[in-house]
Amino acid sequence: MSPIKVGVIGLSSTGWASNALAPGLLNAPSFSLTAVSTTSAASAEASAQKYSALAGHPVKPFHGDASGIANDKDVDLVAVSVKAPAHKAAALAVIAAGKDVFIEWPAGANAQDTAEIAAAAKAKGVKSIVGLQGRQAPSIKKIEEILESGVIGKVRASSIIALCPREINLWGPTVSERSLCSTDANAGATFIDIGVGHQFDMVTYLLGDLATVSATTAQHYPIVTVVDDEQKPTGKTVNASAPNQIAFNGLFKSGAISSAIFRVGLPATKGRKHFLWEIDGEEGSIRLETDELPSFINIKDPKVYLNGEPVEFEAATNPATNLTSAWEAFAKGEAYPTLEDAVKTRRLLEGIKQSAQEGRVVNL
Repeated sequence: MSPIKVGVIGLSSTGWASNALAPGLLNAPSFSLTAVSTTSAASAEASAQKYSALAGHPVKPFHGDASGIANDKDVDLVAVSVKAPAHKAAALAVIAAGKDVFIEWPAGANAQDTAEIAAAAKAKGVKSIVGLQGRQAPSIKKIEEILESGVIGKVRASSIIALCPREINLWGPTVSERSLCSTDANAGATFIDIGVGHQFDMVTYLLGDLATVSATTAQHYPIVTVVDDEQKPTGKTVNASAPNQIAFNGLFKSGAISSAIFRVGLPATKGRKHFLWEIDGEEGSIRLETDELPSFINIKDPKVYLNGEPVEFEAATNPATNLTSAWEAFAKGEAYPTLEDAVKTRRLLEGIKQSAQEGRVVNL
């Protein structure tokens, strides 16, 4: 079978697309990178030259809106990897051209964007894959295997404590110049959108959907210092509207209890727990934990314990590994995250935000 020909919107020389998406795609044998699209002719040409060398064949450059790359005859699927507010316009252009689409999480600036993109893809009959590659993480696959074995019995509770330390420079009290949108509550790149979204897509994938949620959020760093690529202050500050401390509990449809607290912006001081997730069953428990940076499962696997004993598996050490697995699952028609999955996760996040704003339990 011929490889699926992929064009990528937003593939420049730096950032997530170049560090994770492109390596994941280039390592997937069922795919071939054939085109790139960026904002300017110069950056598109530079990107095309770079990836032509890496791919070992010519890669076409496009720039401007998404219509050029979407309508190219040498592109079967278009990957959208731009900032969240630009997701919808690019994805809708791809879908209108009848091409399959990969869209980075959070698949739009808000839940309405995600729903509109999903509806358009369904109406056009194109396939979609979303960058929720944490489902492909070896640790998640191992937990899925343990749960299916029944060894811990019926799941009764899921408890998460997570830290996104200030050293990452994303959600305060310092933020890099390229990540300023992460401080804006309406830009689709808050920690709830990105961090909680990735984590709880994995939670609900393994344990089922939540029926209710009750949340509290706080903004501890309303004025954020902007730093450069070397983490030095630029002299600029921005007013942040996005919350950076999030706590919520809820009830799974199965009857199990869910609790989670995400601490954002605290320094990674010695002894501070970066990530701990315990899944308690009637007959035993699973524990995932790490004190290493980064502590996001979709990027790097934590350690896994079953009833206190370490579980052996081949861990992923970078996000490209999980992305390659997701691409290959798509090509083979195996389980992979779709826009329908993204809509469900978005609804959960909207429920968390609504609960925190209104101070009440929200039924999902």
